[in-house]
Amino acid sequence: MKEFKRLTPYREALGLVLDDIEEIEEVEEVALDEALGRVLAEDVAAPIDIPPFDRAAVDGYALRAEDTFQAREYRPVELKVVDEVVAGGESDAVVEAGTAVKLTTGTKIPKGANAVLMQEMAEREGNVIRVLRPVAPGQNVAFAGEDVKKGELVLRKGQVLRPQDLAMLKAMGFKSVRVKRKPRVAVIITGSELIEEFDEERLRSGKILESNSVMLKGLVSEYFGEPVLYGVLPDEERLVGEAIMKAREESDLVLVTGGSAFGDIDFAHRFVRLLFHGTTIKPGRPIGYGERTFVMSGYPVAVFAQFHLYVKHALAKLVGARNYEVRVRGRLTERVPSQLGRAEFVKVWYENGKVRPIRKKGSGIISSLVESNGFILIPEDSEGYLEGEEVEVVLY
Repeated sequence: MKEFKRLTPYREALGLVLDDIEEIEEVEEVALDEALGRVLAEDVAAPIDIPPFDRAAVDGYALRAEDTFQAREYRPVELKVVDEVVAGGESDAVVEAGTAVKLTTGTKIPKGANAVLMQEMAEREGNVIRVLRPVAPGQNVAFAGEDVKKGELVLRKGQVLRPQDLAMLKAMGFKSVRVKRKPRVAVIITGSELIEEFDEERLRSGKILESNSVMLKGLVSEYFGEPVLYGVLPDEERLVGEAIMKAREESDLVLVTGGSAFGDIDFAHRFVRLLFHGTTIKPGRPIGYGERTFVMSGYPVAVFAQFHLYVKHALAKLVGARNYEVRVRGRLTERVPSQLGRAEFVKVWYENGKVRPIRKKGSGIISSLVESNGFILIPEDSEGYLEGEEVEVVLY
């Protein structure tokens, strides 16, 4: 078991993790209804123009723009309506000089027409409209390929698919999409003090309700993975070791909470050839990593910080995800001090450009996570930020 004599700086430790992780090659095809949040496995180019034809952008009349150039409210131009058609239909009429076709938004522009007059700009009596204002060629027309043109690169490999991305795929005729396989992520919870069911008597006697498993499973699911719980285990070396070895054989990544320190009952790190153990982050300093296994803290807030600072980046590397973090900038509502030499994960509430630090401290204070919606990271070479200073917030 290697012993580390110094705390590894945060960025150095993250680099060691990412250098050790190799992207998954396996790809699967899933229906669009099942593709939300999945990571695109290949570039997608448009197989057709979107829209596929010139169409009306408003309800009104398709006509020749030049027939309206002399139109004024005090001297309207009269045109004959030769057809009416609704979206989904197509007019057989050819728009010639002095004629128009009534249509609705989204309807294909009939032959001969080069503009659409909004219906509010015309007065109709029978089959005759009086045009009150002129329109320019192309006005109120959505042209073929205006959204995307055939052959245009629309989505890039590594895109985390959002609802709008799925809408684009559907509009281009796709029923399914090729995505990266979800990494299998083993979750192992350790700690003899933990219980899984509410028991008031046992809680009064020193036990704690276990909460890391549901949080980690949720985080893994949110960031591309398929979580599998390998148990909530007491601090027994044999049980912990067997679980880690089995999980490593069956999983792409292993997360072990508890036992990350070098105490007498901290066993997890004994079964992993660590690349580092102990980093400059706060909270969660004693994290270790090696052999696709994270040895994490036991306290929920520290686990949450360790996940966002390390684990989610490892998961993104596994599936080749791009742009998977939402980052915004805002101004602090109060000063946030920090200590030189540590990278501090500060929970905040971001709203309307204002960043309010959460003052509740402690790695076991779960309510501080509930009251936050993002974090700022104060680097090791900073003593913190001043009130009013602009900072970058990573939202979660």
